Amino acid sequence: MPKINKSNDEWKQDLDDLSFKVTREGATERPFSGQYNFFYEKGMFECICCGNKLFHSSRKFDSGTGWPSFDNPFSSTSLEELEDNSHGMTRIEVRCSKCNAHLGHVFDDGPAPSNKRYCINSASLNFIESTNE
Repeated sequence: MPKINKSNDEWKQDLDDLSFKVTREGATERPFSGQYNFFYEKGMFECICCGNKLFHSSRKFDSGTGWPSFDNPFSSTSLEELEDNSHGMTRIEVRCSKCNAHLGHVFDDGPAPSNKRYCINSASLNFIESTNE
C-alpha cells in the first residue's frame, strides 16, 4: 500500500484541532468523551486522515475503558504496531498503515479468541454506515 506523506501544515488544513493532536502528535482524547465510545451502528470505521479501512463495527465491544474498543482490525494490513515507551510504561502503539496516523494502543486483555483490545481514539476515526453485514 503506498504511504501518504503530507506536511503538518497540510494535515492541519484537513483535520480539526483534536483530530490533528491525536493523529499527528500522538495525543489521547479524554476517556468517555469520544463520539464513538457508546456507538453501535453497522458499518466501517476508517482513518479520519486517509480513509483507510481500520475496523468493522461487528468487531467493536464495550471494554468499559472509555474509548472505542475492537478485537480485530479490518485486515492484517490495516494497522502498524510499534513499541511505545512513553509515560513510564511499555505499550504497543497502533498506527494507520497508509498515513502513519496515531490511532491508540493494543492490549492483550480483550475477548477470545483474539484476546486483543484495540483501544482507539474516536478523534482518529470516521464512520461509514452500511446496512450490509
